[in-house]
Amino acid sequence: MNIYNYDIVFQEVPNHIALAFYVCGCPLKCPGCHSTELWTEKSGSPLTHDLFQHLLTRYKNKVDCVLFLGGEWHQKELLEFLNEARRQEFKTALYTGREDVCEELKSSLDFLKTGPWRVELGGLSSPTTNQIFRDLTNNTILNHLFQP
Repeated sequence: MNIYNYDIVFQEVPNHIALAFYVCGCPLKCPGCHSTELWTEKSGSPLTHDLFQHLLTRYKNKVDCVLFLGGEWHQKELLEFLNEARRQEFKTALYTGREDVCEELKSSLDFLKTGPWRVELGGLSSPTTNQIFRDLTNNTILNHLFQP
């Protein structure tokens, strides 16, 4: 599984500071996508277990959530990373353009954003968005936290 980049983010998971991984190889290629660099599987570099562990250790007291922007198409590897993050007491989150993901992935997640990007509907900050951000620990929709 290749990642294009990783970063510390403050808005993608409400009330959490997240270590975000931008996963390459998105098969959806939504029109108007702002992350077209993630469409090519071979762009970026491999997210190794050593690198992942190093980053978890490095940011342990600075972030409380690990977020993957994509990656559900690498289900086995993604599950390994999510489960390792949980073992180390991080919250876990996934952003996907799909309408849903399998139950096995959901059981390893605290938060899940679903829905393809549609320019005319806007993202999570838009009241007309088709995207849904859920807290899976209590099955609550949290879209209102993104909207002014």
